Amino acid sequence: MTQLTVKDHNRNAAGLTYIYPVISRRSGGLSIGINFNTNNACNWRCVYCQVPNLSLGAAPELDFALLEAELRFFLQDVLHGDFYDRFNMEPELRVIKDIAISGNGEPTSVKGFAKAIELIIRVTKQAKIPDPFQYVLITNGSLIHQADVQEGLTLFNKHNGQVWFKLDSATEAGRDLINHCALSLQKHTENLLISARLCSTWVQTCLLQFKSGQGLINATEQEAYLALLQQVSQQVTLQGVMLYSLARESLQPEANMIASVTEQQLNDFAQRIGQLGLTVKASL
Repeated sequence: MTQLTVKDHNRNAAGLTYIYPVISRRSGGLSIGINFNTNNACNWRCVYCQVPNLSLGAAPELDFALLEAELRFFLQDVLHGDFYDRFNMEPELRVIKDIAISGNGEPTSVKGFAKAIELIIRVTKQAKIPDPFQYVLITNGSLIHQADVQEGLTLFNKHNGQVWFKLDSATEAGRDLINHCALSLQKHTENLLISARLCSTWVQTCLLQFKSGQGLINATEQEAYLALLQQVSQQVTLQGVMLYSLARESLQPEANMIASVTEQQLNDFAQRIGQLGLTVKASL
């Protein structure tokens, strides 16, 4: 019998193209994942990424009819079928915590992003999921300056959606080391401001260490990160920071060069962030 765990985010667990179930450590229950990046392509390459055969690129053309059919089927299976029994889920986890647009790459790179958001919200509303549950977009934030993405976020906000916006470093050197992204820190910061103005936004940060001694536990990195959060918080309202470390093995070339931080390191940094007046959710 298959059992879902926080360490297993298999996109094929339900045998579907776009929809997959996970137990989310940050949500504390069943998260229904939606994967637009079925080609395992992303415009960033984070060193801790668990996506196999990751390539540089955007999401492929979306089959809207298939997405709708799969989401309808899956929601009925969870709400009225034997899904929880088949996946041997503990009684306290048998609740839908969120519909999470995430997957194997940057979801906002899909063409027709706003149309996809409208479809997901429409189908989900028709299924009548018991409250409380949350719509979540997990994004690196790199494309939030685009009009179609902003339209999707505006719609998301109308239905109490949340953005989980990646910020792993507030230095150019740290971003090059961890995320391998072409976007400048200034542009990334501007996109974070746009996101927070359009929709409820959490910053999500992976706290890790390189065996060479680099990473966000470095004092210089931490000071830059805190300064950026303070700067942003003076202009917009952030919901808070989701601070976590490595839970699953990286499938990138740097896998043997990185390691999780200790619980003490995580909690110490969480305390420093909290001193800025921000809510912090910390989890190893």
